[in-house]
Amino acid sequence: MAALTLKTDIGRLFGEVTIPGDKSISHRSVMFGSVAHGVTTVTNFLKGDDCLSTISCFRKLGVRIEESNDQLRIFGNGFEGLTEPNELLDVGNSGTTIRLLMGILAGRPFFSSLIGDESIGKRPMTRVTNPLSNMGAKIDGRHNGSYTPLSIRGGHLESINYTLPVASAQVKSALILAGLQADGVSQIIEPAETRDHTERMIRRFGGKIEKDNKVITVKGGQKLTAASIHVPGDISSAAFFLVAGAIISGSEIHLKNVGLNSTRTGIIEVLQKMGADLEIHENQDNKFEPTGDLIIKSSSLKGTIIEGDLIPKLIDEVPIIALMATQAEGDTIIKDAEELKVKETNRIDTVVQELKKLGASIEATKDGMVIHGKSKLHGGVVSSHGDHRIGMMLAVAALLSKEEVLLEKPEAISVSYPNFFEHLNNLIQ
Repeated sequence: MAALTLKTDIGRLFGEVTIPGDKSISHRSVMFGSVAHGVTTVTNFLKGDDCLSTISCFRKLGVRIEESNDQLRIFGNGFEGLTEPNELLDVGNSGTTIRLLMGILAGRPFFSSLIGDESIGKRPMTRVTNPLSNMGAKIDGRHNGSYTPLSIRGGHLESINYTLPVASAQVKSALILAGLQADGVSQIIEPAETRDHTERMIRRFGGKIEKDNKVITVKGGQKLTAASIHVPGDISSAAFFLVAGAIISGSEIHLKNVGLNSTRTGIIEVLQKMGADLEIHENQDNKFEPTGDLIIKSSSLKGTIIEGDLIPKLIDEVPIIALMATQAEGDTIIKDAEELKVKETNRIDTVVQELKKLGASIEATKDGMVIHGKSKLHGGVVSSHGDHRIGMMLAVAALLSKEEVLLEKPEAISVSYPNFFEHLNNLIQ
């Protein structure tokens, strides 16, 4: 796709946005619906490229999935209902799909092969393949199972007691999904709390999982039962509008039905630390995932330090937080964020590189970045590098420029937010 000329030199942002369904929960609704018994219905499903890759993979595993607008009906027959695929399972750009799917396939007594796009081919898989191999799965791939394509011959699994070397919801979830199929009781220990959508989903589908501090315990041999899932709006997508509303003078944006899971609300904590004018109206009938409405207004922001246990709660929001920091008074320091180096891109280096093109005063560190505010941003040619969150961050950055900004590889944004530009343009006044 050709470079896109972004909107620049706007007045203010004003209006209401209904954020599309949460990507993490949409992925998991398909996966759990496919391995549960009965017909699972999913509403407000995110039809982004990543989640469509998950649907495609489970159809190849023999699962009947019906789509209608943003609704799904998934006809599950349990883990044992999955069948050996006749084709390669292509996960596209989705790290969630490949890592969680490996946890499911590790327990299935058949052969399958997983591939993805160029970005997936560079992302490390041993953090999943090693513990799954220790449980009994036979997994191979490039560089001794480090990179795709990967082959899996699953089957009989033994339980595992495993401490995650890094805080990763994807790795944790893969091991939980394998643990559900293993003999005995598995324990997974997190170094820091990560998003708990998998644990909540297990309970929603009638399963049992225990969590004591950072120790997760799951018993094998459980039977899951179909459920009804309404996917809340994705707070990682809402983050772009929260920051835009805070940094663009005279703005006020209302965001509806946003997921407010406490393991995902790091962006809200940072906004509050930096002095943003933010209102939160929590819904009272949250039985599955907490949700609420948010109102953000243009704000006078100050720099802060972002580190430690807060990082896993905002790992996907660091690019847009970096942009927000360019418009705050004083320095903002982001550290303990090494995990950003193995996302869709090396997000530390990429964010620094692209924001510098627009005039930001920012530098990379070994585990994060330092941003010096307040910067006046100007025009230029920038690139998403195929990373949806970098692309959306740059689209928001362009709003602050009076000169032209061209975005290369804008198509990456459809991975998680196909209607992003439509929603953004509707707010511009």
